[in-house]
Order: sequence, then C-alpha cells, then structure tokens
Amino acid sequence: MRHLLVLLLLLAAPGAWAQEPGGPHGTHAHDVVTDAALVPLTRPPQVSGDVTTKRFRILHTAAATAAAHELSRQIEGVRDRFGTILGKDWPGVTEIRLGVGRKEFEALALPGGKPPGWAVALAYPAHQIILLDALSLHEPEGQQTLRHELAHVALGQLAPSWPRWFQEGVAQYVTGERYSLTHYSALFRAVTQERVFHFEHLDRAWPDVPSDVEIAYAQSAAFVAHLSAKFGPQAMAALVDGVARGEPFETAFGKAFRTSLLVEETDWREGLAARYGWLPLTTSSALVWLSASFLCVAAYARRRQQRAAKLAEMAAQDAAEDAALRLLAAQAAQAQAQGTAVSAGDSTWPDWPAGSQGAEAHLEAQDGEAPVDSAVGDLPGELDDEDGPNGRPPKPTLH
Repeated sequence: MRHLLVLLLLLAAPGAWAQEPGGPHGTHAHDVVTDAALVPLTRPPQVSGDVTTKRFRILHTAAATAAAHELSRQIEGVRDRFGTILGKDWPGVTEIRLGVGRKEFEALALPGGKPPGWAVALAYPAHQIILLDALSLHEPEGQQTLRHELAHVALGQLAPSWPRWFQEGVAQYVTGERYSLTHYSALFRAVTQERVFHFEHLDRAWPDVPSDVEIAYAQSAAFVAHLSAKFGPQAMAALVDGVARGEPFETAFGKAFRTSLLVEETDWREGLAARYGWLPLTTSSALVWLSASFLCVAAYARRRQQRAAKLAEMAAQDAAEDAALRLLAAQAAQAQAQGTAVSAGDSTWPDWPAGSQGAEAHLEAQDGEAPVDSAVGDLPGELDDEDGPNGRPPKPTLH
C-alpha cells in the first residue's frame, strides 16, 4: 500500500519532493547544539517552578505549568524506549526547560546557544539539557520532536562523538519517523535516481541541498533500523560501549557486529531496490491496489457525472411541467372570459316555438295507416307554404 501512495504522489505532484530552504533538518523543527563550552544557568529567572521524576527535572514557566505536569506523566516511559534499541540507558538526570511561545522559549536557552528561528526544540547533549516550546507538544509531531531531542542527549551522554548519520538515524528510529511517507518517498527517489549516499561520505560532510538532505536523513534511519533488527540490542550496546571507550566508530562497529561497515552497507544497499524501487510495484499486491484505486476513482467520477446529468434532467422536467401548468392556467382564464361573453349574447337569440320542444318522431301503425311524425315548429325566418296545413309545408312520412 505504501508503494501505491508514493506512486500516486509522484504522478500527482512531481515537484513535491523539494523542500523549502530552512533549518538543517528540513521539515524537522528541532536542532542540537554540540558546543560543550556553553555554561548553563542554574535557574533562569523566567522559571516559576519545577516538576521532578526519577530521571528528569522539568523547569517550567508559569504559563507552562500544566504542560510540565502532563509531560512528567509520560516522560519516563519515553526514556524506557531507548533501552530496547540501544541496549542501555544513559546515566544521570536530564533537565527539560519548558516555556510557552517564542519569547519564553528563547529566554530559557543557554547563553550563547540561542535556538534557530525555525526550531521549536533544542538539545544540549553535553549538558544533558533539552529546551522545548510547550505549544509544540500538542502538535501532531510533538512527541516525535521530544523523542528526537532525547536521542541526541542519550548518544551525547553515552559516548563523546558519533557519526552524524548514526545520530540522526537513531533519533529517527526511536521516534518512528522512518515509517513516514516522506522518508519512504525520499528513499524511493534515491533508489530510482541512483542517488543513495555512502555513509563514509556522510560522516565527512552532510549535504546542504534540501532534496539531498531528505535522502541523507531517510537512509540513515533505514540503515540504523536494519542494524537494530539484524543484530539486536545487545550488539547495539556493544557498539555504544566501544565508542564510549574511545574506539573509532568503524572499529567499534566491527567488534560489535562481527563485520565491517562497508560490507554491511553493501549488503543493505543490495536490498534497497526490492523495498523502495519500481520492482515492488510490479511484483507485489501494490499493483493490484493501484489498479483498484484508479478504478474506484474513475467509478466515483462517472457516478458523479451520472448523478449530475440526472439532476439536470429532473430540473428540466420540473421546469417544463411548471411552464405547462402556467399555459393551462392562462388558457383556462381565457376560456372563462370568452364563456362569460357568450352567455351575455344568448339573451338575443329567438326562442323555439312552444310546439317544437320534442325533436323525436312518434311513430304509430294502425290498420295500414302510415305513421305520422310529430309536428316540428318553424325555424326562425322560414316562410309559410300555402300547400301545408296552416300554411306550413307537409312533413315527410316514414315508410
């Protein structure tokens, strides 16, 4: 299904992959300060209170009091999640500074470590301090932001230095960002365009082009997930211990995983096309879902067209019926007016003679006599005939 979504996005918005220039994390709204020379204030004047748990101390402003208590109820469970990935917890108590709004957020920062304008969270791993805007915790990615900063603190406390790709990979693995459509689409683009970076190159320099930054973050998260799934938390803990002892990362990597970084990276890269390339679209059920989706969209559009045509037809019929009713009403009014005029003219017509009320002929047959019709009165304007009785013409007989 995820292949289907990526393909639909590629077809619908091919330019959607490029990010707007911004912070080093692209769409991420958090950052990390690695300068250990910063001197943290013991208690910023904006802090009105604190909430403590087993492994955290939350300093908050007056406006962030409710948010601090809510955070204290979930923060320990978030930290436990790191032990299942890294194989161990980091020592000490982590301080979280919580304010509401940009002004309080910047006021709680360490001297010389002002957060970038686009950031809503900032980590100082060397001092085990996290700076948060309480408003960000209620946003859809608020929990991801918190976990991301905790990951930087964890790695910073467990060992003095890490490759950039490993830090970002662990942070995104813990937060679940590797499951996002953005990450999958970035890897899909990297595989189809053959733009997957070597981790050796990412260790020396991090890209600054927005589209390349997306790929770097996505492949770092995918590779860390690969290592964790393949070797487990014990091997990850061994890697952490080796780096903590001062061993170079690749040396600690080889001891912990019994293979070299180059060999494991090569093995991981060989499987990328099967997971993120075009092949899954043609060899898996994703093609069926894709076809079904297009058919559903086409059927829906056709049904809407048919419904619109039917509504238009019904509207036309209603209009025709209304016009016919208006015409009939006009004709009835006209007929009524004419009937009134005719009734007024009937009083000038002459009445029929009194003896002519029956129009029927009464026939009688007696002893061979011919039946005689009843008399019919004269029509108005007729002249009398002297041959008939009373000067009227004789009436015909029926034989």
